[in-house]
Amino acid sequence: MDFWQVIENRTSVRDFEPGVDVSPEAVERLLSVAIRAPSAGNRQPWHFYIVRDQAVRWQLAAAAGDQEAVGQAPVVIVVCADAEQSARRYRRRGRELYCLQDTAAATEHILLAAVALGLGACWVGAFDERQAARILNLPRRHRPVVMLPIGKPAGPPTRRSSRQPLESVASFVG
Repeated sequence: MDFWQVIENRTSVRDFEPGVDVSPEAVERLLSVAIRAPSAGNRQPWHFYIVRDQAVRWQLAAAAGDQEAVGQAPVVIVVCADAEQSARRYRRRGRELYCLQDTAAATEHILLAAVALGLGACWVGAFDERQAARILNLPRRHRPVVMLPIGKPAGPPTRRSSRQPLESVASFVG
Protein backbone atom coordinates (compact mmCIF):
# COMPACT_ATOMS: atom_id res chain seq x y z
CA MET A 1 0.00 0.00 0.00
CA ASP A 2 1.49 3.35 -0.94
CA PHE A 3 1.51 6.40 1.32
CA TRP A 4 -1.61 7.99 -0.18
CA GLN A 5 -3.59 4.76 0.19
CA VAL A 6 -2.53 4.53 3.84
CA ILE A 7 -3.80 8.07 4.44
CA GLU A 8 -7.09 7.37 2.63
CA ASN A 9 -7.62 4.08 4.49
CA ARG A 10 -6.86 5.35 8.00
CA THR A 11 -9.97 5.34 10.11
CA SER A 12 -10.79 4.75 13.75
CA VAL A 13 -11.24 1.01 14.32
CA ARG A 14 -13.13 0.04 17.45
CA ASP A 15 -14.12 -3.51 16.59
CA PHE A 16 -11.42 -6.18 16.43
CA GLU A 17 -11.37 -9.75 15.18
CA PRO A 18 -11.68 -11.94 18.30
CA GLY A 19 -8.81 -14.31 18.95
CA VAL A 20 -6.46 -12.69 16.42
CA ASP A 21 -3.29 -11.44 18.09
CA VAL A 22 -0.86 -8.75 17.01
CA SER A 23 2.58 -10.28 16.70
CA PRO A 24 5.50 -8.98 18.75
CA GLU A 25 7.22 -8.20 15.43
CA ALA A 26 4.30 -6.02 14.33
CA VAL A 27 4.33 -4.16 17.65
CA GLU A 28 8.06 -3.62 17.31
CA ARG A 29 7.56 -2.23 13.80
CA LEU A 30 4.89 0.16 15.11
CA LEU A 31 7.20 1.38 17.86
CA SER A 32 10.14 1.68 15.46
CA VAL A 33 8.03 3.97 13.30
CA ALA A 34 6.83 5.96 16.33
CA ILE A 35 10.34 6.88 17.39
CA ARG A 36 11.01 8.27 13.89
CA ALA A 37 8.46 11.03 14.54
CA PRO A 38 9.70 14.59 14.73
CA SER A 39 10.23 16.11 18.16
CA ALA A 40 11.14 19.60 19.32
CA GLY A 41 14.90 19.84 19.68
CA ASN A 42 15.04 16.06 19.12
CA ARG A 43 14.15 15.63 22.82
CA GLN A 44 12.02 12.53 22.04
CA PRO A 45 9.92 12.93 25.21
CA TRP A 46 7.87 9.80 24.72
CA HIS A 47 7.58 6.46 26.40
CA PHE A 48 5.37 3.60 25.23
CA TYR A 49 3.68 1.02 27.43
CA ILE A 50 2.57 -2.09 25.57
CA VAL A 51 -0.33 -3.78 27.33
CA ARG A 52 -1.25 -7.34 26.39
CA ASP A 53 -2.69 -8.51 29.71
CA GLN A 54 -6.46 -8.80 29.31
CA ALA A 55 -7.32 -7.78 32.88
CA VAL A 56 -5.16 -4.66 32.60
CA ARG A 57 -6.70 -3.77 29.22
CA TRP A 58 -10.18 -3.95 30.76
CA GLN A 59 -9.05 -1.76 33.66
CA LEU A 60 -7.79 0.77 31.11
CA ALA A 61 -11.14 0.50 29.30
CA ALA A 62 -12.86 1.40 32.57
CA ALA A 63 -10.52 4.39 32.97
CA ALA A 64 -11.58 5.39 29.45
CA GLY A 65 -15.26 5.57 30.32
CA ASP A 66 -15.87 1.91 29.48
CA GLN A 67 -14.67 2.19 25.88
CA GLU A 68 -14.87 -1.49 24.97
CA ALA A 69 -12.33 -1.26 22.14
CA VAL A 70 -9.61 -0.73 24.74
CA GLY A 71 -10.49 -3.96 26.48
CA GLN A 72 -11.20 -5.99 23.35
CA ALA A 73 -8.06 -5.17 21.37
CA PRO A 74 -5.30 -7.75 21.74
CA VAL A 75 -2.78 -5.00 22.43
CA VAL A 76 -3.02 -1.45 23.71
CA ILE A 77 -0.14 0.97 23.38
CA VAL A 78 -0.29 3.74 25.96
CA VAL A 79 1.71 6.71 24.71
CA CYS A 80 3.17 8.80 27.51
CA ALA A 81 4.86 12.17 27.55
CA ASP A 82 7.91 12.89 29.65
CA ALA A 83 7.38 16.64 30.10
CA GLU A 84 10.66 17.18 31.92
CA GLN A 85 12.57 15.75 28.96
CA SER A 86 11.26 18.67 26.89
CA ALA A 87 11.44 21.18 29.74
CA ARG A 88 15.19 20.67 30.15
CA ARG A 89 15.67 22.51 26.91
CA TYR A 90 12.47 24.52 26.43
CA ARG A 91 11.34 25.12 30.01
CA ARG A 92 7.64 25.90 30.38
CA ARG A 93 6.79 25.69 26.68
CA GLY A 94 8.46 22.28 26.45
CA ARG A 95 6.65 21.04 29.55
CA GLU A 96 3.21 22.34 28.55
CA LEU A 97 3.22 22.07 24.77
CA TYR A 98 6.15 20.47 22.95
CA CYS A 99 6.04 17.16 24.81
CA LEU A 100 2.35 16.82 23.86
CA GLN A 101 2.95 17.77 20.24
CA ASP A 102 5.78 15.26 20.05
CA THR A 103 3.75 12.39 21.50
CA ALA A 104 0.90 13.30 19.12
CA ALA A 105 3.30 12.99 16.17
CA ALA A 106 4.52 9.60 17.42
CA THR A 107 0.91 8.50 17.87
CA GLU A 108 -0.01 9.44 14.32
CA HIS A 109 2.99 7.50 13.01
CA ILE A 110 1.69 4.42 14.85
CA LEU A 111 -1.83 4.89 13.45
CA LEU A 112 -0.56 5.13 9.88
CA ALA A 113 1.85 2.22 10.27
CA ALA A 114 -1.00 0.09 11.64
CA VAL A 115 -2.94 0.65 8.41
CA ALA A 116 0.11 -0.26 6.33
CA LEU A 117 0.39 -3.53 8.32
CA GLY A 118 -3.29 -4.38 7.80
CA LEU A 119 -4.18 -3.56 11.40
CA GLY A 120 -6.76 -1.25 12.87
CA ALA A 121 -6.37 1.21 15.70
CA CYS A 122 -8.17 4.04 17.41
CA TRP A 123 -6.88 7.21 19.07
CA VAL A 124 -8.37 7.21 22.57
CA GLY A 125 -7.75 10.45 24.40
CA ALA A 126 -10.82 10.50 26.64
CA PHE A 127 -9.68 8.77 29.80
CA ASP A 128 -8.84 9.47 33.42
CA GLU A 129 -5.09 10.08 33.36
CA ARG A 130 -4.59 9.46 37.07
CA GLN A 131 -6.50 6.21 36.96
CA ALA A 132 -4.54 5.02 33.90
CA ALA A 133 -1.25 5.98 35.59
CA ARG A 134 -2.25 4.00 38.71
CA ILE A 135 -3.28 0.96 36.68
CA LEU A 136 0.07 0.90 34.87
CA ASN A 137 2.05 1.97 37.93
CA LEU A 138 3.68 4.72 35.88
CA PRO A 139 6.56 6.77 37.19
CA ARG A 140 5.51 10.36 37.95
CA ARG A 141 7.39 11.70 34.95
CA HIS A 142 5.29 9.65 32.47
CA ARG A 143 1.99 11.34 31.67
CA PRO A 144 -0.41 9.08 29.75
CA VAL A 145 -1.60 11.04 26.72
CA VAL A 146 -3.14 8.50 24.36
CA MET A 147 -4.34 4.90 24.46
CA LEU A 148 -4.12 3.02 21.17
CA PRO A 149 -6.12 -0.20 21.02
CA ILE A 150 -4.68 -2.16 18.09
CA GLY A 151 -5.81 -5.34 16.39
CA LYS A 152 -7.08 -6.90 13.20
CA PRO A 153 -10.27 -5.08 12.18
CA ALA A 154 -13.39 -7.24 12.51
CA GLY A 155 -14.50 -6.02 9.10
CA PRO A 156 -14.50 -3.05 6.77
CA PRO A 157 -15.30 0.30 8.34
CA THR A 158 -19.03 0.71 8.80
CA ARG A 159 -18.82 4.46 8.29
CA ARG A 160 -16.16 7.00 7.57
CA SER A 161 -16.26 10.32 9.33
CA SER A 162 -16.69 13.30 7.07
CA ARG A 163 -14.08 15.99 6.69
CA GLN A 164 -14.59 19.70 6.29
CA PRO A 165 -13.83 21.07 2.84
CA LEU A 166 -10.31 22.39 2.44
CA GLU A 167 -11.50 25.94 1.75
CA SER A 168 -13.16 26.10 5.17
CA VAL A 169 -10.06 25.09 7.14
CA ALA A 170 -7.18 26.58 5.15
CA SER A 171 -6.21 30.20 4.52
CA PHE A 172 -3.54 30.87 1.94
CA VAL A 173 -1.45 33.88 2.89
CA GLY A 174 0.76 35.67 0.34
